[in-house]
Amino acid sequence: MSQEYDVIVIGARCAGAPTAMLLARKGYRVLMVDRATFPSDTVSTHFVHPPGVAALERWGLREQLGASGCPPVRRYSFDFGFFTIQGSPRAIDGIDEAYCPRRTVLDAMLVGAAAEAGAEVREAFSVDDVVVEDETVVGIRGKGDGRATATERARVVIGADGRNSFLARAVQPAQYNEKPPITPAFYTYFSGVGSSGFEVYVGERSGMAAFPTHDDLTLLIVGMPTEDFDAGRNDVEGLFLRRIDTVPALAERVHSGTREDRFHAGTNLAGYFRKPYGPGWALVGDAG
Repeated sequence: MSQEYDVIVIGARCAGAPTAMLLARKGYRVLMVDRATFPSDTVSTHFVHPPGVAALERWGLREQLGASGCPPVRRYSFDFGFFTIQGSPRAIDGIDEAYCPRRTVLDAMLVGAAAEAGAEVREAFSVDDVVVEDETVVGIRGKGDGRATATERARVVIGADGRNSFLARAVQPAQYNEKPPITPAFYTYFSGVGSSGFEVYVGERSGMAAFPTHDDLTLLIVGMPTEDFDAGRNDVEGLFLRRIDTVPALAERVHSGTREDRFHAGTNLAGYFRKPYGPGWALVGDAG
């Protein structure tokens, strides 16, 4: 017989793991599942501004992130070409620093915190179905490492499984304020660029950013109109570097550095709001 939980959380990354952790700390019986294993990466630009770092401080995790080797950021710069705005982020609860942690580090840290709080964590678990009774979500059905199908029940099922959320597809929440995707982006990681802060630039038909992250790497992002993105997909590196070349102050540093990873693409980034809850279910993070 399957045991019943208070809450099942689908998705164990930066939305699901804190949700599971906080509920478990309140004494609820929580099951958190994810098809991934940890540590592992995911498509994400992963900059955490001071409000997020303040949350990590409240949860007792800020010191652990700082000890991971991720450099703190206390300087922001927005370069529009003909003028630049620079300054420091406003402190939130006394926290005036930001971080750009790799998701291999951040997500594993959050999953560990959820488990330490008492949540049951099942990695490599794929959800195949949402169990609905009397128009109320009452559980999930899926497979773990052993590939045997398991059915788990809960008072509430929370979808924290990203913008392609399985739970959202199942319950089909009402959407409103919908906007079409207009700006896809490429990003990758370089060594030797030396970013020390939150750097944003406006170039020719593009916006770009450089953030320091783990292992002395710099996360470089270039966003552009959809038609430019589609036209350049056969030469991603050439397109990426040509756009960076429109900002000489950044281009010189990038050309002196070395690309250390493949190019990642963020596409079809439509805008919308969703009704975030219903009978037996709720959505958090990108799922919402």
